[in-house]
Amino acid sequence: MEERPETELISIPATPRASTPEIQTPSGQRSPRPASNKEGKSSTAWTPTSFISPRFLSPIGTPMKRVLINMKGYLEEVGHLTKLNPQDAWLPITESRNGNAHYAAFHNLNAGVGFQALVLPVAFAFLGWSWGILSLTIAYCWQLYTLWILVQLHEAVPGKRYNRYVELAEAAFGERLGIWLSLFPTVYLSAGTATALILIGGETMKLFFQIVCGPLCSSNPLTTVEWFLVFTSLCIVLSQLPNLNSIAGLSLVGAVTAITYSTMVWVLSVSQQRPPTISYEPLPMPSFAASVFSVMNALGIVAFAFRGHNLVLEIQATMPSTFKHPAHVPMWRGAKVAYFFIAMCVFPIAIGGFWAYGNLMPSSGILNALYGFHSHDIPRGLLAITFLLVVFNCLSSFQIYSMPVFDSFEASYTSRTNRPCSIWVRSGFRVFYGFVNFFIGVALPFLSSLAGLLGGLTLPVTFAYPCFMWVLIKKPTKYSFNWYFNWILGWLGIAFSVAFSIGGIWSMVNDGLKLKFFKPPN
Repeated sequence: MEERPETELISIPATPRASTPEIQTPSGQRSPRPASNKEGKSSTAWTPTSFISPRFLSPIGTPMKRVLINMKGYLEEVGHLTKLNPQDAWLPITESRNGNAHYAAFHNLNAGVGFQALVLPVAFAFLGWSWGILSLTIAYCWQLYTLWILVQLHEAVPGKRYNRYVELAEAAFGERLGIWLSLFPTVYLSAGTATALILIGGETMKLFFQIVCGPLCSSNPLTTVEWFLVFTSLCIVLSQLPNLNSIAGLSLVGAVTAITYSTMVWVLSVSQQRPPTISYEPLPMPSFAASVFSVMNALGIVAFAFRGHNLVLEIQATMPSTFKHPAHVPMWRGAKVAYFFIAMCVFPIAIGGFWAYGNLMPSSGILNALYGFHSHDIPRGLLAITFLLVVFNCLSSFQIYSMPVFDSFEASYTSRTNRPCSIWVRSGFRVFYGFVNFFIGVALPFLSSLAGLLGGLTLPVTFAYPCFMWVLIKKPTKYSFNWYFNWILGWLGIAFSVAFSIGGIWSMVNDGLKLKFFKPPN
């Protein structure tokens, strides 16, 4: 009988690695395990289980074969252990790990579409048809690519899950530089979005009350600021839900209401007769500099329409991830569904809203245009339902955008005290955060300008940083197409961020002067 070479007895076929597996921690949470090499593929080098190969097992009986195969799986699992972070079991983002593709779709849709789409026709009023549609299309494709990058980088390094955007930035840019580059825009995006939600939510509640109450309203109705306070109070009550997975039901409500009212708003606008003085030419400005700043602010509004990438890693962190079932698979499946519906919302609102109102679009967006031009043409009940859906969506979106800030507050507390937050401490953080955003909203009630500035300052989070992270972590071949493509996209994103921020600041100052000299406060 011919003797087999010795190397045959210890070699096994290379099997592709899907992702980092996890184990159960003492706190009940799941933690990742490292890959066998940097590229994410299993190594063909010798491992403690190499001797348990199909060739070696072939002459052994079935019961013993099963035992050895189970032992092989156990040794492979042990070989991929990582260091655990017990603090993750205390924080809102990673407290629960039972997410799935459905939760991912709900969260991404709730974060990705909402009030910011209502301001898109304002951008078209400054850009016109061609540049408006072109910029919106480019921004959608660009952010979809960077979304895919973030989903893939969540478990890019063996043995590590980057559960938060700041953690991935630290891994790519270094600990100190990563914090400086990412902490301010992500916190500012969360807090700025929450402030803008208070503005649009409070204003919409006021309009809803006027529609429902009609001529029976009392002689002393609530002021706009008081409606802001009512909306903020509702947000604070809902914010007592403990973690990101616990608000999956709210995200579902937010997703359904966003799709519904987005469709209703543009359908109602298009179905009505257009104003007689409508024009589709870009709004004239008194000077060339004013025109440039207005265009930059409009492009910032377009960029802000696709905010939400600061939540991608956090949403993916709520999912279990094992060696055979990595988290990026259900996450990308849910994200694709969500962004299909996002496209079905933002493009019709931008195009249909501009077609219906042209450059007569008010700076507060299509919702106010619908009320201002057609409040007497549309049945009062239908208009009230539309506005109520907007309020529900704003309440839901406030929760998911505030969760990273809640997580930061509690991470600081638990790292100092080495114990989880009590229910009173957690509630105190959330009440404080809600009222801080309320006071900011009262001080800066310029929604379209705030959207442009938010889009400019936080643009790197969505359009630039992911490209740099891909190059620095994945390390594609130098001077290859992938290398050039990501570097160019990244630096373009930084340049656009500076330009859009200047446009947003100019627009805020301009709107502030108008408010000061021409429109007395309510």
